[in-house]
Amino acid sequence: MAWRSCSVLLRLTGEAALRSPTRGGSRWPHSFQQRCGFRKAGRKPESKKVEEEPGPPHTESSEAAVPRRTPTPHLEQQAPPTSPRAFSRLIKPLVFTVGFTGCSFGSAAIWQYESVKFRVQSFFDEIRADWLEKMKPQKKGDVRKEINQWWNSLSEGQRTVTGIIAANAIVFCCWRVPSLQRFMIKYFTSNPASKTLCSPMLLSTFSHFSFFHMAANMYVLWSFSTSAVSMLGREQFLAVYLSAGVFSTFFSYAGKIVTGRFGPSLGASGAIMTVLAAVCTKMPEAKLAIIFLPMFTFTAANALKAIVAMDTAGLVLGWRFFDHAAHLGGAVFGIWYILSGHELIWKNREPFVKLWHDLRTGGGGGRGGDGGGRGGDGGGSV
Repeated sequence: MAWRSCSVLLRLTGEAALRSPTRGGSRWPHSFQQRCGFRKAGRKPESKKVEEEPGPPHTESSEAAVPRRTPTPHLEQQAPPTSPRAFSRLIKPLVFTVGFTGCSFGSAAIWQYESVKFRVQSFFDEIRADWLEKMKPQKKGDVRKEINQWWNSLSEGQRTVTGIIAANAIVFCCWRVPSLQRFMIKYFTSNPASKTLCSPMLLSTFSHFSFFHMAANMYVLWSFSTSAVSMLGREQFLAVYLSAGVFSTFFSYAGKIVTGRFGPSLGASGAIMTVLAAVCTKMPEAKLAIIFLPMFTFTAANALKAIVAMDTAGLVLGWRFFDHAAHLGGAVFGIWYILSGHELIWKNREPFVKLWHDLRTGGGGGRGGDGGGRGGDGGGSV
C-alpha cells in the first residue's frame, strides 16, 4: 500500500524544544520571551540611600556595573548535571511514568469491556433506530445531517484522533491569551529544572506554541491514525498514545540532565513518534512518500531507521532545534510495544477485566467478564 502521508517525515515530526542558549542555564531564549510577553526587565536601582564618604569621585566597581541575572519566574536554579541531587529529580517523574502507564492501560481495558457490553445490549436498539430513520422524510440542507455524514465517512482511526487534534487546538489558542501565559509555561512546558515536574509530562504533549509545529504534527498523526487504530484498536491506541507522551517526556528529562542542556520543551512529537514507530515496525515493507516529493518512495523500515539515526546524531552533537531525546524515547516505546509490550501488557489484561466484571456485577457470572475481556482482541490485536 503506497502511503503519501508523512508530509515532513524527516523534518517536521519533531517536538520543538525551546532551550536556553547557554549550557546548564535556566533562562528562556530571548525570542521565546518576546513571543510569550515575558521580556526580562533590567534590575531596578537600590532604593536605599548610601552615604557618600569624602574622598575621590566614586567609580562603580566592575561587579556592580554588570547587572545580575535573575532567574525566569517559575524556574529554579539547576544543580550540576552530574550531582546526585540532579539525578534524584528523575525519581518522581519515573514513578509518575510507571503509574500513569498502568492507569492508562487499565482504563483502556475497562473502556473496551464496557464498549463491548454496550454494543451487545444496544444492537436491537440500533436496528430499530435505523428503521425509524428511513421512515422519516429526508430533510434538505440539514447542517446536522451533513456533519453526521462527514463523521460517518471517516475511518475509526480518524474519528479517534479528532479529539486529540481538538485538544491540541484548544491549548494552542490558550497560548494566545496573555493572562494565561504564566500558567501555560508552568504546566504546558516540560523542563526538569521546573518546580512542577509530573503534570507537564502529560500536558505538554498537547501543547504547541507555533501553528506550523502543531499543523505538521497533527497532519502526521491524522495520516497514520487509520493504520494504527486498525492495528491496535481504539482503546489500546489511546492508552499507547498517552503513555508514549509521558514516556518520551521522561526520556527528555533524562537527556537534559545527562547533557546539562536544560530548557522547556513542548509538542506532541514524542507520542507521534511512537505511533509512527509502531506502524513502521509492524509493516516494515509499507511504502511511504513525502507529500511534496511523491516521486521518491521508501519503505517504512528505512524511514524509521533514518529518523532514529538523525535523532541520535542530534542528541550526541547537541542540536537544539528539536528535543531529540523525546523523539528517541517515543521511537523506543513504539518499537518495544509492538515487539514485546503488547504481549506483556494487553494480552494479560483478562484477569483485570474479570476483576472489574466481578466488582461491577457483585461477583456473579464470571463468564461475562471473560467474554468482555476477549471481545476486544478481534479489533485490537497486533
